[in-house]
Amino acid sequence: MSMYGGEQEPNRDKPRHEGLKQKVWEIIFEAETPLGKLFDVTLLWLIFFSVLAVMLETVDSVAGRYGEWLTVAEWVFTIIFTIEYTLRLWVTRRPLRYAMSFFGIIDLISCIPSYIALFLVNTSGFGVIRILRLLRIFRILKMAHHIRGASVIMTGLRKSRAKITVFFFAVFIFSIIAGTLMYFVEGGEPNTQFTSIPMSIYYAVVSIATVGYGDITATTDLGRFVTTLMILAGYAIIAVPTGIVSSAMISAENQPDETTDACKSCGVHGHLADANFCRKCGDDLD
Repeated sequence: MSMYGGEQEPNRDKPRHEGLKQKVWEIIFEAETPLGKLFDVTLLWLIFFSVLAVMLETVDSVAGRYGEWLTVAEWVFTIIFTIEYTLRLWVTRRPLRYAMSFFGIIDLISCIPSYIALFLVNTSGFGVIRILRLLRIFRILKMAHHIRGASVIMTGLRKSRAKITVFFFAVFIFSIIAGTLMYFVEGGEPNTQFTSIPMSIYYAVVSIATVGYGDITATTDLGRFVTTLMILAGYAIIAVPTGIVSSAMISAENQPDETTDACKSCGVHGHLADANFCRKCGDDLD
């Protein structure tokens, strides 16, 4: 089959740029080929070092001594990621669809802040520039696109989102009830720290999460007893989302084998071997 479906055409009749596009596609999107593996590993290291450079820029001693080198490194990373993003748009069948996908947006965010900051450098919006530069830290999300096994984790999280949402609201309601109870128990005491129901709910959340900042403490025996119950309940609650996500990940791991073939329209991987259409955008996989 050709890249856009239909019968396989003889190589001599195939446009040269189409053959080149197919080769670039295999390198960028097909992780099982030797060049594809090399591309993913190289890109992972580039993402790692680019994120490290962003972090080092916030350390005054390092930025003061190596600021120019960090700036040069950042522009090298930006140019590389720009070329990568442009190539992805070029080889996909529907560039706009890929650009609007999750990883397409992440690819754009990974390179565009430096260009925007370049045009704002002579303005007074220094705070805006810093925020834009901090957006480069989101390059770390690009790693999930190139690490094998990440799809299992993402599938597990996606399948368990409904249960996690119900669990979150159950804990939220429990925190409101426990916080309100603590307000009635502790709110009437002299010099109490439970000055309002929202403050008491904050105390309940901290106690249920077993964080224990210590900025607010119960002073009555009944308050300490209720706090003890919240902490014990918190230990039981923590295990629930772990079990939900783990079960969904095991289910995802036991699904039929998926290919590494990517959709030529949106770039999504993880299709079944007998799939004819993309699981994300519904476009033809041929």
